[in-house]
Amino acid sequence: MTQVTGGSPPLSAEQAAEQAARRTAEQTGRKTEGPTGVQAAERSARRSRSAVLVFTFLRGGLAAGLGLGAFTVLVMVLWISSPSSDDGPSGALHTAAGLWLLAHGAELIRTDTLDGIPAPVGLVPLLPAVLPLWLVHRAARDALEAEEGRAAPSASAAFGLVTGGYAVVMAAVALHARDGSPTVRVVSLLFPAAVVVAAAAAAGVWTAYGHPVGPLPARVPMRVRAALARSGSRERAATVWRSAAAGVTTLLGGGALLVAVALVWHADAAHQSFVQLVGGWADRGAVLLLALVLVPNAAVWAAAYGLGPGFALGTASTVTPLAFSGPPALPVFPLLAAVPERGEGTWPNWAAAVVPVAAGVVVARFTVRSAVPVHDTGDGGDGDAGSGRSGGDADRGGPGEAWSAGGTALTAALGALGCGSLMAVLAAAAGGPLGTRALAEFGPVWWLTGAAAAAWTMVLAVPGALLLRAWRLRGWNGGRGRGRRRNAADGAEETARTGRAARSTDRTAGTERAEGAAGAEGAAGGPVGQAPAEAPVPPTRPRWARTGRGSARASTPRGAVAVGGAEGFEDDDAEQYDFLPTDPWHARTARRTGGDAGPSGKP
Repeated sequence: MTQVTGGSPPLSAEQAAEQAARRTAEQTGRKTEGPTGVQAAERSARRSRSAVLVFTFLRGGLAAGLGLGAFTVLVMVLWISSPSSDDGPSGALHTAAGLWLLAHGAELIRTDTLDGIPAPVGLVPLLPAVLPLWLVHRAARDALEAEEGRAAPSASAAFGLVTGGYAVVMAAVALHARDGSPTVRVVSLLFPAAVVVAAAAAAGVWTAYGHPVGPLPARVPMRVRAALARSGSRERAATVWRSAAAGVTTLLGGGALLVAVALVWHADAAHQSFVQLVGGWADRGAVLLLALVLVPNAAVWAAAYGLGPGFALGTASTVTPLAFSGPPALPVFPLLAAVPERGEGTWPNWAAAVVPVAAGVVVARFTVRSAVPVHDTGDGGDGDAGSGRSGGDADRGGPGEAWSAGGTALTAALGALGCGSLMAVLAAAAGGPLGTRALAEFGPVWWLTGAAAAAWTMVLAVPGALLLRAWRLRGWNGGRGRGRRRNAADGAEETARTGRAARSTDRTAGTERAEGAAGAEGAAGGPVGQAPAEAPVPPTRPRWARTGRGSARASTPRGAVAVGGAEGFEDDDAEQYDFLPTDPWHARTARRTGGDAGPSGKP
């Protein structure tokens, strides 16, 4: 009989052989199948990453194709509806390709001119340029959104692949437009067209990551990092960006208003140029559409006019609020009818200076909104006396959170510089050549426009921000003081009424207890016929003491204490006798001894 040493039952020879075979098979499988499974997983991961990168590249090409398709559809519709079109479908497609490249900032060359000299066209219509840039931005942003079963590429990969896919389509379109008119200048495809596409893709990646402000480089000392963290540099940078964008928006809005007023002022000339330019209704519709897409350009020109540098109408003519000098090279176009008359400027021309003044005020206002946060007084009163907003609308901190005067001025100055930089970019895009000789210069000069915008807004925004800051701080303190005084007066009056009612109740109760105690004393052998002692009346505080400074320092009572069985209220100037018991001493003694003690308290 076999001795069993373990806790498991004995196995037969067949079972033992079967287990041994199974263990050998498992070990062999692990040795052969383990590395193969890992390799298969690695190959699958590589294939997945490759598919993600290819898909990101195709996103860029698809964005370019969508923009090109939109321009093609628009041009084909105009070509079909125009009865005076001389070119065939290939000419319309060629024009659509040229307009699409022009929207990115590329410069076109017209070869079918009357004198045979190639004429450049570099004036970019700003409104159609919004579509392709938005498509690039969206492609880069959506490429970084991880989907189920597909990982997202890195930020650098998304930026490079989307930009590369878009650039491939641009190169193909430029190659197609080479044989015909207009053609594209190859250098302009690299700058500014490729730079504009890359900037839009970078903005899309930045948006996908939540608009982060990246960490400082590792070589920056820790002391500088701590100082920047304490100074709130990120909040100030956001304030600079918001104030600059608000200033540019004000300038463009004011410029659009100037264009509208000028067109109404010269309505007859605008109508005459519109009728003179084309005859049929389809052609007039095309001219009207062209005028609409050039309205943002006209707004930039008018903003430059209000800033002072004005704009050029050819190489020999400049239009400013002070004068319209030189012979203009004006083609017949409805929007150009809004140009002021030649000669010295008058007060309607000088009134255009209201636009940069408004921009400076807006920059100051947006700066002070962050420099001195809105405060809540807690009483529905003046939360922001400087802005006229009520306390119910206030939702941010106290006066300790206000920036210093130097920090406020610096932020306003940086916002003005940002406004000038953005206006310089817009002026460079809104102008450009429309031909040779006299039409080689058309539109505002970008560096003069940017410098004028920065100077106007800085001169007005810095002192304006300091004045608004002082007014807000003064209004905050005044509003809080008025709220505290109003609440203190209400609280003091309520405290006085409660105190008077409590003392009156205590005096009545004390008198009744004194009479009962005197009767008990007579029954215990006290003097017969002697009237009970009249309860002493505690001193009453005068009204000026009850509503003094102590009760006015708080809008609500800070606590309550027992006064003769009733509730009273604490006061910083309260006298100690106000809170002593008001019932007679012999009544208190009688209560302690059960009613059979004399005045001395001895039985």
